[in-house]
Amino acid sequence: MKAHDGMYIGGQWRPAAGRERIEVRNPADEQILAEVPAGTAEDVDAAVRAARAALPGWAATAPAERAALIGALRDVLTARKKEIAETVTAELGSPLGFSEAVHVGSPIAVASSYAELAASYAFEERIGNSTVLLEPVGVVGAITPWNYPLHQVVAKVAPALAAGCTLVLKPAEDTPLTAQLFAEAVHEAGIPAGVFNLVTGTGPVAGQALAAHDGVDLVSFTGSTAVGRQIGATAGAAVKRVALELGGKSANVILPGADLPKAVAAGVGHVMNNSGQSCNALTRMLVHRDQYEEAVSLAAAAVAKYPTGDPREPGTRLGPVVNAKQHERVRGYIARGIEEGARLVAGGPDAPHAQGYFVAPTVFADVTPEMTIAQEEIFGPVLSILSYEDEEDALRIANGTVYGLGGAVWAADQETAAAFARRMDTGQVDINGGRFNVRAPFGGYKQSGVGRELGPHGLSEYLQTKSLQF
Repeated sequence: MKAHDGMYIGGQWRPAAGRERIEVRNPADEQILAEVPAGTAEDVDAAVRAARAALPGWAATAPAERAALIGALRDVLTARKKEIAETVTAELGSPLGFSEAVHVGSPIAVASSYAELAASYAFEERIGNSTVLLEPVGVVGAITPWNYPLHQVVAKVAPALAAGCTLVLKPAEDTPLTAQLFAEAVHEAGIPAGVFNLVTGTGPVAGQALAAHDGVDLVSFTGSTAVGRQIGATAGAAVKRVALELGGKSANVILPGADLPKAVAAGVGHVMNNSGQSCNALTRMLVHRDQYEEAVSLAAAAVAKYPTGDPREPGTRLGPVVNAKQHERVRGYIARGIEEGARLVAGGPDAPHAQGYFVAPTVFADVTPEMTIAQEEIFGPVLSILSYEDEEDALRIANGTVYGLGGAVWAADQETAAAFARRMDTGQVDINGGRFNVRAPFGGYKQSGVGRELGPHGLSEYLQTKSLQF
């Protein structure tokens, strides 16, 4: 696994300004995979200047040509799918099959959607005696998380490129190798020098320098709500646009009459996928009191089908969490759930393996809405099952957190489920197991963020409006 000892700036790999390095560790065996440069404010400045220099030419490039280059990028990612999936598995710990299907398959689909959208999008329209132009916002500072290391990059880069923006990417320090592979793909696709730039580094140094840089017009950040607040404050002080995709504590509401076994199995799978490290994971399962114990039994049986182990092995469905800090955090939440009186149905705080950052897939019953595990984002394979009295009680519990990113509703029919979903304070709701749509807007209400990703709504985040009056 090759790691670049430099930054991708202005179409080439350049030596880092400083000597500090970041160790990239395999979470399954705790061994060091590689080292990458820890970027400084000087590296960020060089990357922003390169993006600023490339902006006029890229913004003036015909949308059809931008679309063709995004399509070429998609084709390179497709050709290197196996290599990228193996890299994601090595540095994140995701089971290899999930890495191939989701961690690489989904961003390829996103890139494809923007290749099509860039070619067909109406970048100007006539309104009365005015022509309204939609122009690129400028230089984008993109800061991405480790939990979906390629998807989150593509979800920012593809629409920004389609809009005519140039970018500087600062990926998470836990998963920089995937970002370096993406930079290689950008180069191979023939995207002009300076349009995309990569600086690896830590959040407090490189991330903060990028968010605060005067040459950045928009900061697009995905990560924790706590860090999102800091970035929002920094951008606000400079009257700079932000797009923030933050935390979640999503509810999976199972209404009477729903297919209970199917709903519970799907809900458990949603939490266990990616070791629970999804911001929209359905970590709160809400079940009517009359079906509660049956649902608990079904969940215990379902979670037993997610054995932990080497993510490279075909039978593994649950890999480790990403690092030692996350390992302790998740196990700490499990211990807190026990302390606060929740009933442990499966799993627990004990690590299932002597080596690696593994967490036992865990299910709690008798969880009440005010418990810590029902309110705070755990970001691990931990499911809380809550009971409700009626639909109004279910709605109160579902909406009773500071978050509003995802959700799900199961009912006897789509109309009943959709009627309930319309009253949920959240940005996206799955109806009776509805599939994720890479062309539909994704983003949150309340403290789950500002703005939307994916599809035309995601493209609009990178555009600004000008009116010509005639």
